[in-house]
Amino acid sequence: MSISVPSTGTVRLVFMGAAGVGKTALIQQLLYDRFEQRHRRTVEEVYCLEPDPELLRLHLEIVDTSGSYSFPAMQKLRIQQGDAFALVFSLADLESFQEVERLRQEILRVKGETDVPIVVVGNQTDRFPGMEAETGQLLALQAAATAELEWDSGYVETSAKLNHKVQDVFEELLRRVNLPCMLSPALERRRASAQPEPRKRQSRRKQQSCILS
Repeated sequence: MSISVPSTGTVRLVFMGAAGVGKTALIQQLLYDRFEQRHRRTVEEVYCLEPDPELLRLHLEIVDTSGSYSFPAMQKLRIQQGDAFALVFSLADLESFQEVERLRQEILRVKGETDVPIVVVGNQTDRFPGMEAETGQLLALQAAATAELEWDSGYVETSAKLNHKVQDVFEELLRRVNLPCMLSPALERRRASAQPEPRKRQSRRKQQSCILS
């Protein structure tokens, strides 16, 4: 399913999923071309990306939500504001896919619609050699069939650690809101101008968002 968005303004891509499935790792791999081995708890962070202004005057906000959902009001607000959603789970963890199913139901409830742009992301393909092969393969098949056939959603299997198909997730999200794919030029500018920032101590307040070209 896809929707149309205005040619100006802000498009919000919201990443949701259980704690530890790699939401932050996917975003940082895309924006900074880096992977942090150590898991750090996220409350909420907002990253901004400005595509080519000559082609489309749109700002992209990538919202990295908490996996603990300690603040239901914040979760509801982000669902209301979101234009497309990446629901991330770990291919090594069946319960994390069950959380994706719950989150999808919550998104449909809050939006009051049955057709919402959603991409289901099976992350951590790099962990397949270390898990029971049959278990991992069955979960991958179940997730793909559920997302694509039952939900009419996108489905991508990724490894944030290996940077495998990470950009595909963002391109699929943009496709589902009918945006031409201008991610590569924007990313080149973003990576060239943005130096890795030292991690700041997390607070309960949302970080300020800003437009970075």
